[in-house]
Amino acid sequence: MTVTGIGGLFFRSRDPEARAAWYREHLGIDAGSDTVWQQEAGATVFAPFPADSGYFPADSPFMLNLRVTGLDDLVARLEASDTAVERRPEWDTEYGRFVRIHDPEGLPLELWEAAG
Repeated sequence: MTVTGIGGLFFRSRDPEARAAWYREHLGIDAGSDTVWQQEAGATVFAPFPADSGYFPADSPFMLNLRVTGLDDLVARLEASDTAVERRPEWDTEYGRFVRIHDPEGLPLELWEAAG
């Protein structure tokens, strides 16, 4: 018997309905406790980081990485909706391109468009 994938991500929210609406509107994720988001098959990295890692904000116990297509178009839509998007040249890698945003309650989100 083995684990075959991640079955859900559950996190606390001050306003679950508004936060779920933000994910639907800005990222196209059908979020909410009474919905199931059918994902495309693809790579998932499951990796503990050192407590003093600078890879994502120290005040966040985790960062959610989301696989995307059409990163440039998504970034343009996010910026048009006043969502701050962070880019760094070193985030364009052999694995693909990455940008960072935060959800309305400050959770760091990494958007990843895989190479090739």
